[in-house]
Amino acid sequence: MKQVQTKAAPQAIGPYSQGIVVNNMFYSSGQIPLRADGTLVEGGIQEQTEQVFENLKAVLEAAGASLSTVVKATVFIKDMNDFAQLNEVYGTYFGEHKPARSCVEVARLPKDVLVEIEVVALVK
Repeated sequence: MKQVQTKAAPQAIGPYSQGIVVNNMFYSSGQIPLRADGTLVEGGIQEQTEQVFENLKAVLEAAGASLSTVVKATVFIKDMNDFAQLNEVYGTYFGEHKPARSCVEVARLPKDVLVEIEVVALVK
């Protein structure tokens, strides 16, 4: 088991790692719209989702994976009314690659953000 850590994504805000590699699979912790320096991205669901994907790309790269090797994504969204806008951004990052996905509305997310995403990916 290998712990994944990169300065290109925000550091964990609790007692956990950015992700773990077990055998040839990477399991990310949930990424929220914090910049690598820890500052929160202002704006709506689209801006926040874009930052989440930039964070995911960074931790995936540190693990030896990429968005193209993601097999499962779990999306936590504060308001299901933002679902269409989230999907618009989500689709630009995954393109033709369509990993399995769950999306659930939750009452509250860390730092009161609008979205959090975690992924499972195959390590190259």
